[in-house]
Amino acid sequence: MKKNHQTLRIASAVLLILGVIAYLAISGAQSNKSYYVTISELQAMGRKAYTRHLRVSGNVAPGTVERNGTNVHFVLVEEGRNLTVNYTGDDPPPDTFKDNAQALAIGTLGRDGVFHATQLQAKCASKYAPANKPAVAPGPSTASLKAPAPLQAVR
Repeated sequence: MKKNHQTLRIASAVLLILGVIAYLAISGAQSNKSYYVTISELQAMGRKAYTRHLRVSGNVAPGTVERNGTNVHFVLVEEGRNLTVNYTGDDPPPDTFKDNAQALAIGTLGRDGVFHATQLQAKCASKYAPANKPAVAPGPSTASLKAPAPLQAVR
């Protein structure tokens, strides 16, 4: 009888530990999950937008970037819709973050209507586009080039 009681206690402890591990794994996965949405989708989400970790992309509106150390306040524009973003991450914004650059803000939407980003990614399409090569006038063909005359000794 004592053996059955001890087995029951061990089984209960194992089930409790497995339950805690499962809970931590599920809640951790939920907190790290982020949804990619456009600005128009974000504005159409309603109350759900306040409770989810989101990724929002758009172009940085010219003249809206206000830097204060590593913090940046700016406006994203996408399909005629605007979203005010306040970035308060640990790292400074990337070098490619400037007016008209494509940016991806990762964070949450506050009830004040401002998107509070903790991560910021940016790229400048013009920086990575191939350079336009100027038109080169055709030169002489190699068939028309003559070999240099042999050098003669001067006396």
